[in-house]
Amino acid sequence: MSEGPAAGLKVIDVATLFAGPVAAMLLGDYGADVLKIEHPKGDNSRTHGPSRGGSSLWWKVIGRNKRAITLYLGSPEGQHLFRKLAREADVIVENFRPGTLEKWGLGYDELAAENPGLIMLRVTAFGQHGPYAHRPGFGTIAEAMSGFASITGQPDGPPTLPPFGLADGIAGIAGALAVMMAVNARQRTGKGQVVDLALIEPIMAVLGAQAITYDQAGLIQKRTGNRSDKNAPRNTYKTADDKWVALSTSSTSIAARTMTLVGWPEVVNEPWFSSASGRRQHVDELDGKVAEWIRARPMKEVVQAFEEAEAALAPIYDVSDIFEDPQYRALDTITTVQDPELGPVRMQNVIFRMSGTPGTIRWTGRPLGADNTEVFTRELGLSEAEMAELTKAGVI
Repeated sequence: MSEGPAAGLKVIDVATLFAGPVAAMLLGDYGADVLKIEHPKGDNSRTHGPSRGGSSLWWKVIGRNKRAITLYLGSPEGQHLFRKLAREADVIVENFRPGTLEKWGLGYDELAAENPGLIMLRVTAFGQHGPYAHRPGFGTIAEAMSGFASITGQPDGPPTLPPFGLADGIAGIAGALAVMMAVNARQRTGKGQVVDLALIEPIMAVLGAQAITYDQAGLIQKRTGNRSDKNAPRNTYKTADDKWVALSTSSTSIAARTMTLVGWPEVVNEPWFSSASGRRQHVDELDGKVAEWIRARPMKEVVQAFEEAEAALAPIYDVSDIFEDPQYRALDTITTVQDPELGPVRMQNVIFRMSGTPGTIRWTGRPLGADNTEVFTRELGLSEAEMAELTKAGVI
């Protein structure tokens, strides 16, 4: 049993690919009892990405801290069992197209009639209403329509999509936050509620001031590659040993230290240098000076020099570098967990540390239907004969 900050919450995760399951994973990381319900054929996450020994490595992460059962919600028997589980739940996380749960008699109103405190997180591409509500969509659609892809990439290149589930990850974090807000509200009102989470919105929310800038100034942000459209210098640079580093000079003081380090201290006294917008107008000169200095030195020397100058620069890592970095090791960002099929595995840890009620990875993603017996017989009271009949019918 967990003593994390979400301990005591009973969460049913009936979502897939990927924002909803991420939200449920985060709640589980901090102590919630998460029950993952999959189709008897298995969740799509189990076949997503690389595997080892027949075990999906992504599933080991996104399924962690969740009990796993199988249940076909399209059948009357499955719907009956789901209602029984929902009576005792605090939270349901789902991402079916709008109207699907209602078609099965499992809509929020039906479930809340028996469990008024129920919170339902509904994750879809476009939200529960509007002209696009019934369109299918994944994170890629949100990355395209949110404005993210249009500002990502080189100025003379195509819009660029992220090589991972960025919109889903942001929405998953937002979903977990929304659930905990709803839990807090329930403490005051005694009532649950529906959280309508559209993938297109959380990613848009983190893109900064684009909306108000367009509204008030008519400006549309363009692709600038690794440069910033707001300040300079900011870019990625190749070192003498063909490594890459990234530099940010969002504050004037950091910009001044950087230009002094690379041998152009007099530019700090230019009137335009004192503002980010002024420096942005001279980006080619500033960027060129920094690139020339960095290209003449190996990465280790560059990083050390910038650290001594108290300027913000870092090496560009791949995952193998992350595994070796002493700061990540100190934080235990990549932690070791025992898996019954693979033995010790390393994966990203819980995303923040709490001094009094910390989160933890109690177990990795479990085999398909691993907890069917515990849930259906011990918690719902089904007999072995009933279990066998439901299994034969493809319900579990």
